[in-house]
Amino acid sequence: QVQLVESGGGLVQDGGSLTLSCAASGRGLSSYGVYGVGWFRQAPGKEREFVAYITHSGGREYYSDSAKGRFAIYRDNAQYRAYLLMNNLRPDDTAVYYCTVRRGYMLGYEESGYQDGSSYDYWGQGTAVTVSS
Repeated sequence: QVQLVESGGGLVQDGGSLTLSCAASGRGLSSYGVYGVGWFRQAPGKEREFVAYITHSGGREYYSDSAKGRFAIYRDNAQYRAYLLMNNLRPDDTAVYYCTVRRGYMLGYEESGYQDGSSYDYWGQGTAVTVSS
């Protein structure tokens, strides 16, 4: 079992930057290094959507078209943390952002299906980001 807690959300102006943090804890923490980490978001009235994903070692990153070039995902396995650096934020980035992990590496599908939220094992409670115009 892994618990995830996001932080770093808030109100920012159009064009601003934020860094979200995801801290892991729990009995399953010793396996954190083999989990892939994803970030998803859900805007009011919309479905949850994929934002970014990083493999267990941090060697590969994947982004949605919307996030590409503006966001960066990275992780610190020694600290059991992952981050989402968001630059050049726009009003349509307003959403609750969720951190999530999955055991794709252990199960042989680390670099496929990462856009599918149902492939993840644990989720945080989310942190709200509001971008004002």
